[in-house]
Amino acid sequence: MKAVILAAGYATRLYPLTKDRPKPLLDMGGKPVLEHLLAHIEKIDPLNGICIVANHKFYSHFEKWKAHYRASKRVTLLDDGSTHEGDRLGAIGDIRFCIEEQKITEDLLVVAGDNLFDMDLVPFIRSAQKKSPFCSMMLYDVKDFSLAKHYGIVRLDAENRIVSFEEKPKNPPSTLSAMGVYYFPKQVLGSIETYLKAGSPQDAPGFFIRWLYQKETVYGYPCEGLWYDIGDLESYQHASQVFGKVHMSQKRNLARGEEA
Repeated sequence: MKAVILAAGYATRLYPLTKDRPKPLLDMGGKPVLEHLLAHIEKIDPLNGICIVANHKFYSHFEKWKAHYRASKRVTLLDDGSTHEGDRLGAIGDIRFCIEEQKITEDLLVVAGDNLFDMDLVPFIRSAQKKSPFCSMMLYDVKDFSLAKHYGIVRLDAENRIVSFEEKPKNPPSTLSAMGVYYFPKQVLGSIETYLKAGSPQDAPGFFIRWLYQKETVYGYPCEGLWYDIGDLESYQHASQVFGKVHMSQKRNLARGEEA
């Protein structure tokens, strides 16, 4: 099993913070957003490699970061060649790029590189493996229909199968939001190429999910905990405060342990 972290976006809504720095490498409570994400991914035992897809503009930033990061899993950096918002491959395009470059033929965990949450990924992986060869995705209940208008919103049946998926709906049918965490069994990988060859949108993974659930079963996995969509300055600042407190609490606990 491999993991792909999508980190090739330009995050223009976070300017000026992201004008000269990629969003996954922004500081969050004392360490980059990306390292919070990797802390969860590296706990997955079946995982034998992590691929981070960056754009050409910020590729060197990720190289410098990687030179100092101690990974417990093999981490590969890929440059998708894009240099600005107008020529980016999009999330689905970057998934295909990684599959082709790394010749991936096994199950794939796909995670948005700006994801910030405190949920354990292992239960999700176990659930998704049981539902293989069908795709699964993590969901978070934002509990507010006005907030739901800003996300990819899912409706499930009694068996947690997706029966509708809509990006930023004007009238949300639920408050279950896609978190940007997807489990694609190897049997699904060929469908990504079929989807793209049909001229379908390459941007958000949700567009692929919307196409896929109409052809075969796709499962949702609702979970609880903290999840932040750091799409703008206000949400980034709020998340920084929360994760900063968590980081300081961890440092105090570590210090107490050393004193003991």
